[in-house]
Amino acid sequence: MSKILKLLVVLAAASVVTTGCAVNRATATVDPSAKLAGMKAIHVTKQPADDHDIDILIAEKLRSRGYTVTTGNDTTAQADALVTYRDKWMWDITMYLLELTVTIREPKTDYPLATGNSFHTSLSRKSPKEMVDEVMENIFKEGGIK
Repeated sequence: MSKILKLLVVLAAASVVTTGCAVNRATATVDPSAKLAGMKAIHVTKQPADDHDIDILIAEKLRSRGYTVTTGNDTTAQADALVTYRDKWMWDITMYLLELTVTIREPKTDYPLATGNSFHTSLSRKSPKEMVDEVMENIFKEGGIK
């Protein structure tokens, strides 16, 4: 009986240890009033603490979809939409992007038209480019853009 109990404890511990690190999540929400398909010019506002060029990755993704994109700290740029983002980095032998949240905003009111999020822990980590692609594709899919 004690061997079975020890085996169950070991299996339970192994289950907790191995599944606790392999969490991932990818979500997107788009306001029904958002006209993402009608946008032509988008400005990606660089986060001041970003030294990983996430703004450039977002801009490249948008350009690949045919948008005219500017980047930088200027939040008064003339555009159909402003993109803001929040990146959270974690250390696990190397630095990796744990979570990325991208918000597409109405430039005059700062109203969030669409938000996407990608969260990958160490065992399911993705490169920053892959996370940007995941977030943006989910936003476009949710917004009905192919």
